[in-house]
Amino acid sequence: MDNLQVFKVYPSIPEPLLFLDYLSKNLWWCWNYDAVELFRRINPVQWEAKNRNPVAFLASISQRRFEELTFDDGFIGHMERVKARFETMYSFAPGFDNLDVGPRETIAYFSMEFGIHESLPLFAGGLGVLAGDHLKAASSLGIPLTGVGLLFRGGYFTQVFDLEGWQQESYPEIDIFDLPVQRARDNLGDNIVVRVESPHGTILAQVWQVKLGRLRLLLLDTNLRENSAFIRDITGRLYSSNLEIRIAQEALLGIGGMRVLERLDIFPAVIHMNEGHCSFAGLERIVRIMKKFSVDMGAAWEICKRSSVFTTHTPVAAGHDEFPPALVKPYLKPFAEQFDMPVDELLGWGQMRSHGEQDPFFYMCVLGMNLAGYLNGVSRLHGMVAREMWTGIWPERPVEEVPISHITNGVHILSYISQQKAALFERYLATGWGSLHYGPDLVKRIDNIDDEDLWHVHGIDRSRLIRQCRKIMLDKYSARSAPRHVLDAVSSVLDNNVLTICFARRFATYKRADLLLKDPDRLEALINSKTRPIQLIFAGKAHPNDNQGKQIIQRIMNFAKRDEVRHRVVFLEDYDINIARYMVQGADVWLNTPRRPNEACGTSGMKAAVNGSLNLSILDGWWCEGYSPDRGWAIGDSYDFQDEAYQDSVESQAFYNILENDVIPCFYDRKPGNPPLRWIEMMKASMKMALLDFSSNRMVREYTNRFYVPASMDMGRLTADHAREATGLAMAKKRLSALWKNVRVEKPSMVTGNGFRAGDTFRLTVRVFLGELEPAEVEVQIYYGRIRSLSQLKGGRVQTMEFKERFEDNACLYDCSLTCSDAGRFGYTARVIPQGDEILKASPGLMTWAN
Repeated sequence: MDNLQVFKVYPSIPEPLLFLDYLSKNLWWCWNYDAVELFRRINPVQWEAKNRNPVAFLASISQRRFEELTFDDGFIGHMERVKARFETMYSFAPGFDNLDVGPRETIAYFSMEFGIHESLPLFAGGLGVLAGDHLKAASSLGIPLTGVGLLFRGGYFTQVFDLEGWQQESYPEIDIFDLPVQRARDNLGDNIVVRVESPHGTILAQVWQVKLGRLRLLLLDTNLRENSAFIRDITGRLYSSNLEIRIAQEALLGIGGMRVLERLDIFPAVIHMNEGHCSFAGLERIVRIMKKFSVDMGAAWEICKRSSVFTTHTPVAAGHDEFPPALVKPYLKPFAEQFDMPVDELLGWGQMRSHGEQDPFFYMCVLGMNLAGYLNGVSRLHGMVAREMWTGIWPERPVEEVPISHITNGVHILSYISQQKAALFERYLATGWGSLHYGPDLVKRIDNIDDEDLWHVHGIDRSRLIRQCRKIMLDKYSARSAPRHVLDAVSSVLDNNVLTICFARRFATYKRADLLLKDPDRLEALINSKTRPIQLIFAGKAHPNDNQGKQIIQRIMNFAKRDEVRHRVVFLEDYDINIARYMVQGADVWLNTPRRPNEACGTSGMKAAVNGSLNLSILDGWWCEGYSPDRGWAIGDSYDFQDEAYQDSVESQAFYNILENDVIPCFYDRKPGNPPLRWIEMMKASMKMALLDFSSNRMVREYTNRFYVPASMDMGRLTADHAREATGLAMAKKRLSALWKNVRVEKPSMVTGNGFRAGDTFRLTVRVFLGELEPAEVEVQIYYGRIRSLSQLKGGRVQTMEFKERFEDNACLYDCSLTCSDAGRFGYTARVIPQGDEILKASPGLMTWAN
């Protein structure tokens, strides 16, 4: 029925309780246990039935119950306590004094997905949950940040299994009126609708906003009657497999998201693009800078580059979006016209060159990296992998000099620590510990927690996890009309006193969830030990198109159905943030078995660690930085295998050996009636590590100090005085690009000797031909280090050379001295780069090596 008119009836909440309605529309409640409990105490059963969504929950409460609550002094007192904390949050904003962001400006944080709470299902996995944690931490730290994303009516997907254990997907449409969203309005009070041109016609998108503490998240939605069915589907499902839909989603996110900020009269002093999906935001930002500061494209590009952040999360090539140029060109053409450049030249901003050949695909990640000056991976190891992966953007540079750094991810502690352990922290660390800086002095107080208190509380969390597993399994089998003896069996699955190992993540093949099934008989013996048994809880989704991932799930499901193990192995259907909370809070051991080095970070292990779970993991992602023998176990070492089958064999045996010889004895070795003291000592070390080094507060502080502060200062400096400095940079870059082809470097010459002892110093000279460039425009360097191979150096270092004179043949002489700090075989060569800041020095194509 095309002309159906829709209306919504909201509850009539009595005036003394109106704060409940206000609170339900600010997701601050979801990381504050007292606020969660406030909603829950109204009707605990209904709270769970409505998926812990306060908007839908309040709409289901009877008027009679509301009237009862107005006369419940205990409830009113509870509500006033929560309200006081909520108002304190608004009145106290720590902030950063040197962050140069004005009152009508923001740091715009773009992401395709945001995982904030299960009641707002706009995420697929770790990338979205990380984005949600970033926003929560930014709110707590008082950073003027605005999130920008898309409102997907079908979310990601709901996971169900058929009788053979094969994953099936369904996409139930989200009722927008049950979400904590409101229409975004401009300064005149009008609902905002933005337009983006596409080959399928003009995309119209309405805009919703979600409040998260002090800040807001803006979400674009194409589900408008004025749009065609194709355009309405752009925000139908997250990560559509239809490439035309996918490129339209990314254009809407980047271009449309920037236009929403413009309609709100907010200028993004800094933008942060969370993966390549957002990269069109950089192009639209150049247009806005051109208009706002009356500069040409070249100057606007220099400003955009120095005030933009790009984070890559994916060390697997297949995880990066690539598009045929024909799909991308219609979205690039309007920009090419405004930039006064051929569309094929603009297309090159998203392509790499390999062996002199232009790559046939357009990569959104490459576009984002070319438009941002602050680039990072999400763990130390991932930074190394990213530099290797994207060396094609900077083919002249050694891999270690590719300008991609790292900021290791962190997790929002208050969103994932259990209520019982949070109460322990309140008692032993400090009152209001969650709002404090997690510094060493605070964190070391974890050692003061009484061992029996911690063990008792963790036992409660493990029991809660097992009760939830039983409930999920019972609901699943009841829905399938399973016979009574099956329902009785699933009602008693798992044991509250058995070592509980959890594995929960996206079921991509490189994550090797089935590594522990390489020797099923050995695993079965461990599960059924009479004295020291283990039990396994799995959860996670495979991508709808990933049949190999689905096969891994099916193998685990089939193993869990064995009569010998079905009482101690479960796979939880439809993994989400709620299930994740139960698992990270109740697990004794958190298992992670990726194929190194394919795990970018792996934040679920951090969430488990803050709850005292001990990580048992391959040395990949964050665990390379977090691992220490006093707080967990490493499977294998840091070796990168070439033979995957051999790697699986070696590491599966290592897993079994560690489990049998280290993990199980550590858990069960205890005096009768006493907790396992060595295990508890490791739990405390794990919790201290997570709080100190792997919180989202630490992560966002690092982004702010290393990226946001200098980027905001660059924005102010480059746009001052009618953007004089940015215009100068653009002119210098244009001159360098035009004349660099004439730069030539001869081999450097050693002035004295060839055999040295440690501590000796020698001089090097080199002749450089600069063509029409001046010595002041370049920097000549000696690049030296230990010999790795005939053409490679290990741990290359740089020594800047000094200009000496210019000869009649236009050659310039440079020299420098090198000191032999160590013994060994060393090599050296010379190169020329532009003189300027680090971004100019790293410009692709502007580096010439000695011939």
